[in-house]
Amino acid sequence: MLNLTYDDLPLWSAPFGLMLLDTVRMQTHINVLDIGSGSGFPMLELSERMGKTCMVYGLDPSADAIQMITQKKDLRGIEFAKIVKGVAEEIPFPDEYFGLIVSNNGLNNVRDQAASLAECYRVADKPAQMVLTMNLPHTMIEFYEVFEDTLREKGMNEAIGRMHEHIDLKRKPVEFLKELIISAGFNINSIQVDGFKMKYTDGSAFLNHSFIRKAFLENWKAIVPDEMAGSLFATIEEKLNQIAVERGELIVSVPFVCFDCIKS
Repeated sequence: MLNLTYDDLPLWSAPFGLMLLDTVRMQTHINVLDIGSGSGFPMLELSERMGKTCMVYGLDPSADAIQMITQKKDLRGIEFAKIVKGVAEEIPFPDEYFGLIVSNNGLNNVRDQAASLAECYRVADKPAQMVLTMNLPHTMIEFYEVFEDTLREKGMNEAIGRMHEHIDLKRKPVEFLKELIISAGFNINSIQVDGFKMKYTDGSAFLNHSFIRKAFLENWKAIVPDEMAGSLFATIEEKLNQIAVERGELIVSVPFVCFDCIKS
């Protein structure tokens, strides 16, 4: 259990979150909301950086997240932070309650982004800052190109459509997100587009990585009929392995965006 004091964040969340923390303007005497707190980053880091005049609330629908964050908070002696169970479409706080709202790659996973942003506007005080990070449609494009090529070879055109629907569901283009944010009533101070690379020895290492298995693989397999998933992904693995042989390694790209917004 004591190891939780050193387990600050998942590697996946780090590049998004570092830009988010650089974009946040430090303030005093405000309430802060972190939407989709997950394992507690950046919620707990913000609480420690902003000090005792601020109260930082995390919002997450997962009971596991609630338990993990509560344990970390207690072990690290963080007094001015509280995790609340809930969803972004129905934020359980009164109007104009928060001087800062953040979401680190969280709002792209909600059921209804427009409703969630409307709720953010409702609970944001004036002139509250809102900082959002989200990964973009070309995330892991190197994998998806091989996936689509394999589906096309097998004549599975309907599955190709489902693959693109899967991508579109979670990863919206920058312009689409910009319009959603503006439509919710926020002004946008800046839009920063960045990205990082994930490197593997080959496709086998990529597909067997614990994070890929937990966060992506089952959803990818659900795109195709159950009886075909095994052989199809064996073919994809072989192709990715061949790419790694030709290039010396397998690299997948993760582009993301950071929005700095204000309720004016």
